[in-house]
Amino acid sequence: MCLREFILRLSLCHCLSRRMKYRILMAAVQQKQISNVSRLTDHLNMTFTKRMQWLDEWASQGLYHLTEQNLQMPFITPLDAVYPRQLREIYDPPLVLYYQGDLRLLQYPSLAVVGARNISKYGERVINQLLPGISSSQAAIVSGLAKGVDGLAHQITLLDGGAAIGVIGTGLNGSYPRCNASLQQQVAQHGLLLTEYPLGTPPCSANFPERNRIIAGLCHACLVIEASRRSGSLITANLALQDNRNVCAVPGPIDSPMSIGTNELIAAGAKPILSSQDVLEEIPDWTFLPN
Repeated sequence: MCLREFILRLSLCHCLSRRMKYRILMAAVQQKQISNVSRLTDHLNMTFTKRMQWLDEWASQGLYHLTEQNLQMPFITPLDAVYPRQLREIYDPPLVLYYQGDLRLLQYPSLAVVGARNISKYGERVINQLLPGISSSQAAIVSGLAKGVDGLAHQITLLDGGAAIGVIGTGLNGSYPRCNASLQQQVAQHGLLLTEYPLGTPPCSANFPERNRIIAGLCHACLVIEASRRSGSLITANLALQDNRNVCAVPGPIDSPMSIGTNELIAAGAKPILSSQDVLEEIPDWTFLPN
């Protein structure tokens, strides 16, 4: 087994947390061996029961066949040079990112654009006003291909010939929501589509907060456009803050439920956005273009 196959197989283990998987990988790199997997856990404070559970799963035919199936898919790992440095530095970076599209976009300065699924007319006007000036700067627009703000941000980016990076919460052969399946295909063809989930993974509620940490980790800055007080977009914004990313938000009417989250972000210190230039100032080295 080569190291690349080892990492993929480790990522597919169900009995381990993401953080424990990453620690096992770092142990393998430090020990410079992957043949004695039991030894990799010697100093990781893993309980005896969990260790036996993992060793049983590691030797199982089910994991072997799942690994063989997903080896056919293109993927990158934290040990690959193309793996984004800023994503490698988050608390629990994905061991594997399956992809479709142009990996060069990972070297672009990037802006996460997140917001309400039930976008208002005001939100639509804001995106149409801000996004063209940002995507034309060659900053990659990162989002989750959800309804509302996410999907519209990628539609405008693609129409303007900009760089779109979509991070999904299913396997590459799935999509959610179904209404954005065509848009997801366009992102895969003309931009870059990413997921940490293997083939056949269906959408489930737990996947999307996990997906959000990748969006936050990939970006250099995060822009929130419309968010209610309990919006999932605020989870992404908070993750971005934890990762030391610049967070900015578009102010909205104080009597609009869809602006409560963004207005409170601004009150807490997020930069208020009034123009495309305001956003570009939050993206480090936004004029950089990869060769």
